[in-house]
Amino acid sequence: MRFTSTTLEELNLLLQFSVATSSTGIKVHSTTRPEVIAACESLFDKGLVSQRDGGYLTDSGIEALGHAQALSGLLAEKK
Repeated sequence: MRFTSTTLEELNLLLQFSVATSSTGIKVHSTTRPEVIAACESLFDKGLVSQRDGGYLTDSGIEALGHAQALSGLLAEKK
């Protein structure tokens, strides 16, 4: 299975959340790119964030963020 553009938007949005604290959320505004809004709604539908427009990560969202960060680290360019 390949990553779709939608999946990449979801991963990038997950990476906007702080792993340091679960009390910090995000807000996706209505003026944001439609792809980001759709990604946020998709994460909500999957139970990874608490609100359609962002909010906080759920327990599953925290786990997903950990995986996204690990994958991002593995794929990062080494200098």
